[in-house]
Amino acid sequence: MGELIKCENLAFSYEDVDVIKNLSFTVSEGDYLCIVGENGSGKSTLTKGLLGLKTPDSGSISLEQGLTKKEIGYLPQQTPAQKDFPASVFEVVLSGRLNSRGLRPFYSRADKMIAHDNIRKLGIEELMTRSYRDLSGGQQQRVLLARALCAGKKLLFLDEPVTGLDPIVTEEMYRLIEELNKKDNITIVMVSHDIVSAVRYATHVLHLNFEKSFFGTTEEYMKSPLGQYFFG
Repeated sequence: MGELIKCENLAFSYEDVDVIKNLSFTVSEGDYLCIVGENGSGKSTLTKGLLGLKTPDSGSISLEQGLTKKEIGYLPQQTPAQKDFPASVFEVVLSGRLNSRGLRPFYSRADKMIAHDNIRKLGIEELMTRSYRDLSGGQQQRVLLARALCAGKKLLFLDEPVTGLDPIVTEEMYRLIEELNKKDNITIVMVSHDIVSAVRYATHVLHLNFEKSFFGTTEEYMKSPLGQYFFG
């Protein structure tokens, strides 16, 4: 499988304080990479860098295999205002096609077909006409995942996708993401504070740490000093 993202010797800082330094890693087609780390270790900063919202102080982030930023589906952390968004489920999912619409003033028939396909894939057909604001937290996350799929069929970037969900819905969401990775061969990059689930589902782990970060396969992570520290 070819590389989709290549990061070399990345360094980020805020107000002259180093947040990330000398970080190198790759994301290849079919990977399920989980980015974990303590609060303040640079997860949010790296997320902004990978999405092109923050420029690294040094080092490089390159997209490979013809991948463009417009082809990366993104499921961000929700704010209270976003949870109360007054639009139908179909409208929210369809909005994932905005970047692909270009200068066209309206969504095309193809855009609407892609939205319908992803609604079916996520099993939320019965919610299509309902208001997004009236859904449960788990239903809203499925809608946002369908929206992200409308934007990117190669790579999904998920930022804390199970925050605030109850244990049963959390497990359903993890299994859904795993299915997209294994059955649909969609590359997953997920930021999570849940290290246990990262080891359970991910193929690769990037653990950001103030002193020394780790990047490698899940098996390698379990044998590393950081993995041993958290799992014994």
